[in-house]
Amino acid sequence: MAETNLSKTHNLRADGTRLWSTILETAAFGGTPAGGINRLTLSAEDGRVRDWFREACIAAGLEVSVDALGTQYALRPGRDMGRKPIAFGSHLDTQPTGGKFDGVLGVLAGLEVMRVLNDAGIETEAPLLVVNWTNEEGSRFAPAMMASAAYAGDFTTDEILAKRDAAGTTVAEALDAIGYRGVEAVGTREIGAFVELHIEQGPILEAEGKTIGVVEGGQGIMWFDGVITGFESHAGTTPMPRRRDALLALSEFALAAERIALAHAPSAVATIGEAAILAPSRNVVPGRVAFTVDVRDPRSATLDAMETALQEAAAEIAGRRRLEIQLNRIWRKEPVPFDPAIVAAIDAAAEGLGHPRRRIISGAGHDACNLAARVPAAMIFVPCKDGISHNESESATQADCAAGTDVLLQTVLRLANAPRETGPGASASE
Repeated sequence: MAETNLSKTHNLRADGTRLWSTILETAAFGGTPAGGINRLTLSAEDGRVRDWFREACIAAGLEVSVDALGTQYALRPGRDMGRKPIAFGSHLDTQPTGGKFDGVLGVLAGLEVMRVLNDAGIETEAPLLVVNWTNEEGSRFAPAMMASAAYAGDFTTDEILAKRDAAGTTVAEALDAIGYRGVEAVGTREIGAFVELHIEQGPILEAEGKTIGVVEGGQGIMWFDGVITGFESHAGTTPMPRRRDALLALSEFALAAERIALAHAPSAVATIGEAAILAPSRNVVPGRVAFTVDVRDPRSATLDAMETALQEAAAEIAGRRRLEIQLNRIWRKEPVPFDPAIVAAIDAAAEGLGHPRRRIISGAGHDACNLAARVPAAMIFVPCKDGISHNESESATQADCAAGTDVLLQTVLRLANAPRETGPGASASE
């Protein structure tokens, strides 16, 4: 029978070698020659790593299920099944030039937590749930973090299933192709709390020599789609003053976006991550250009100000250059404060383990940011080399990954074994 005296659980630690082995093993699914991972969501490679995760969870004695958007849930029973489970995890999909740790660490650390508890024969009061959320990255289907957003109620299941990738394939078709359109209705599974372990994807922890980032919240995010329409004309015969060059207008707008972000330093950022000349030709003045803009800041008022400034810059450039600039916001995620009690539990766990730590705001969006609107949630960060992510050179150390998993383990134990009347998700019927 599983141990019910939990007084010694503070001594439990992750098996860092085992965790590292699973990270390297799963990196083979979509592995690239440069050492990264190309595992777009709902691709064949994603299907294979999902199969691996399902089998590993079953081997750990977990009950595995899948919802209608392909999100995988692996449940470990608790002594009190009337309490909502303490959930943790992240995602297994990657960018087309992704690394081994972004998202992956959170899911595999969750599996390691389950294995450690099994090895020690520990039974928690509340059940535990490790989750692999579908399409966190947003690189194949937009928006990003769509499955957790649907769980939180931001989208309906049908809205997400109808989203298409660049080739015209719908989410529904992609799920069916890899056999991961589950029967569980999205959002019906109750969760008492959610904790996500992730690499920082920024340089702060490494620069300050901190092992753990205690994440207090996430930045707000806005995504824009833009189209600049000028006029195609001959590159050799059209005088410079008479040109309506869409690409030059985009160049000017990109510099304006940089100035706008710098005006709201130090936290604001603006990025044009995609740009394409439509119907390009070497000897034609570009007449039409499509582009995207990503804007982030932890303050809602700053997002408002930046959007206004971007639209004003677009209008000024368009008028002066005698062309049209359409800038349409397609998504906005408000800044997210994480649950103070869970943040405190993470901080206490890190302190108890003796890890150097600091409070931090997440610069990237994460599934935990969506879930925070519905359930108590927070995050744990560990350093990544040079702050690099969304890149095949993304790197983290075995020691830091193990340290983050130890903090996750101790945080989960604190939450799962909290008194019923005060713990998160005290009762599914309350």
